[in-house]
Amino acid sequence: MVKSLIRSVAPKLLLGGGVLALAAVVTGLAERAPGETPPAPQPTPQPKPAQIASAQPIERSRNQPVEVEKGALVVRRVLPIQPPFRHGDYMWDENGAPADGRIIVTIDLKAQTLSVFRDGYEIGAAVIIYGADNKPSPLGAFPITEKDADHVSNLYDAPMPYMLRLTNDGVAIHGSDVQWGNATHGCIGVPTPFAEKLFKVAKLGDLVIITNGRMLDTSKAQRGA
Repeated sequence: MVKSLIRSVAPKLLLGGGVLALAAVVTGLAERAPGETPPAPQPTPQPKPAQIASAQPIERSRNQPVEVEKGALVVRRVLPIQPPFRHGDYMWDENGAPADGRIIVTIDLKAQTLSVFRDGYEIGAAVIIYGADNKPSPLGAFPITEKDADHVSNLYDAPMPYMLRLTNDGVAIHGSDVQWGNATHGCIGVPTPFAEKLFKVAKLGDLVIITNGRMLDTSKAQRGA
């Protein structure tokens, strides 16, 4: 916070300054020739408005996950997914969920599933593919730093539709051919129709939490119809 600095000036100094200013004006008038038109006053240049940069999420590498505040995600409802939930399968249902609210995406590599929560209500879930052993997907929490519906990887020259970037070293969520046996170079691949739905609701800064076998507490969550 910028504090204003107030200077008190003695009345004598103020008066003296006024007298000096008046004397200067009188002197200037005396020096002009009779009938001479005084110069038009020039407008005081106004300072340019300051440029205010919009806040952007800080880009991170896969080794720089962010901390997640305790209680950031309280699961209030889960989708009624019936097994088997196979590669290529997904579910999306926003009925009964708040129209607005914080989006948090959770990914469990061991369960090979991704869930989308809005204000604690699960609105989407999909089976995923993820990083192979030599290019593993990172663990931790990462904010979405970029969105590109028509992204093409400059590392692998491959289309990555509805890309949501998580790190600055090549990890993102994007549409993929989700089949058993397929893998990525660290990205999280989801069915492309699902990726499109996620792309529409996700915003820059929304959090993506990646775990490997850590289950969410759904003991107090209701199951959707």
